[in-house]
Amino acid sequence: MPKTPRTGAERYFARRMQNPEYRDAYRRARQRIDQIDALVRDLDNLRMQQGLSKAALGRRAGLAPEVVRRLFSSASVNPTLSTVSALATALGADITLTERNGRQRSSHHDSSTVRVRRNSSRRSRARR
Repeated sequence: MPKTPRTGAERYFARRMQNPEYRDAYRRARQRIDQIDALVRDLDNLRMQQGLSKAALGRRAGLAPEVVRRLFSSASVNPTLSTVSALATALGADITLTERNGRQRSSHHDSSTVRVRRNSSRRSRARR
């Protein structure tokens, strides 16, 4: 059973969601936000697995420590691809585009997700 909107903002949003164009635009925007959030969580989880502080990761990536702290602490983030790439490189990870069916892709595709994956070959070379 759908939840009945209680506030003016909820009623306004419910009315807007009845418009198919608005609903489609909302879903596309929500998907982008969710993908960015997942990517940032992946980076932060990898940072914690490696025992790095946010400031240490920032220094390693050549970024101001406060940029990294804000990225991993804020509720609403939208990092540049350059920032994501610098952090992934500093963590010894690659940014990989993967279709939802699991196949890796080298170019953009509407039904794909971007995830951070640890670069195991780089790690094993570093240990030698």
